[in-house]
Amino acid sequence: MQDQQPHNQTTRYGFLLLPGFSLTPFAAALDPLRMANRLSGDELYEWVLLGRTKHPVTSSCGIQFNVTKLKHSGHLDTIFVCGGVQVEDCVSKPVRDWLRMQVKKHVKIGALCTGSYILAEAGLLEGYRCTIHWENMASLMERFPDLIVSPVLFKADRNRYTCAGGIASMDLMIYLIARHHGPVLANEVAEEFMLERVRDQNDRQPTSLRILLGGSQPRLAEAVIYMENNKEELLGIDEIARKIGISRRQLERLFRKYLNCSPIDYYKRLRLIQARHLLQQTDMLVSEIAMSCGFNSSNHFSMCYREHFGYPPSSERRPALT
Repeated sequence: MQDQQPHNQTTRYGFLLLPGFSLTPFAAALDPLRMANRLSGDELYEWVLLGRTKHPVTSSCGIQFNVTKLKHSGHLDTIFVCGGVQVEDCVSKPVRDWLRMQVKKHVKIGALCTGSYILAEAGLLEGYRCTIHWENMASLMERFPDLIVSPVLFKADRNRYTCAGGIASMDLMIYLIARHHGPVLANEVAEEFMLERVRDQNDRQPTSLRILLGGSQPRLAEAVIYMENNKEELLGIDEIARKIGISRRQLERLFRKYLNCSPIDYYKRLRLIQARHLLQQTDMLVSEIAMSCGFNSSNHFSMCYREHFGYPPSSERRPALT
């Protein structure tokens, strides 16, 4: 096991809370550390909550947390940037500069949920494999096309730790506990939280289809994965059926039976949902979004968008801050 730590050595984590950060990923990361301390009987981990200023930071659900200002953080072994919705509004030069300075001090850097966006803005994910919550994956790749983004629960690549958020933060922390203090303690922590199994960084983020079907229709799930991975350069339905080893008619029956729509309609719905994320999370032109989501013209895209959501794409744009 890598990175084994002496049992009496305390690892100090810093959690940088961005305004509007998601509470669940943060709590799911913190509690395994507390549990590791309790089960081991030692202070294996300690942590400090950080903010850009000394003022309390409000989470997405409205709960406020007192924080320590960045310059008073003290020694840190690892920093996790905790993001949430509209993380783009949290980009700031002081935060970027502070993170870069910590890297020069050989501090490990991580991110929970959309915090990966801040690391990318600071140039700290160049040459590293990373992940982010599936809703933000398209916008991250559009904004930083050279990033190596994986649709997994979490990714530990050398001294960078990124996580999709939600309860996947717990998986990341249990993984790190295993690296630092061995699999026995990590498994004991997992059992305390009644996890059915310890997931690793090869586990993909679940799609809504997998949650709905629970793995009972693997060929249907495989067809959707092909669609998800080919939203700009569209695959034909015959080609998708051939890739998963069934006929087009069989594929259409699966979609009708379990999803109550045709493969073509489901494919279009996936592309429209991605377009919605790009409209909400980026400043890309509508014409650029149309092309990146596989629509042959802005007019066709706008018509499909209005038919699906009931309003035009322009309605998704947030008003400029004044």
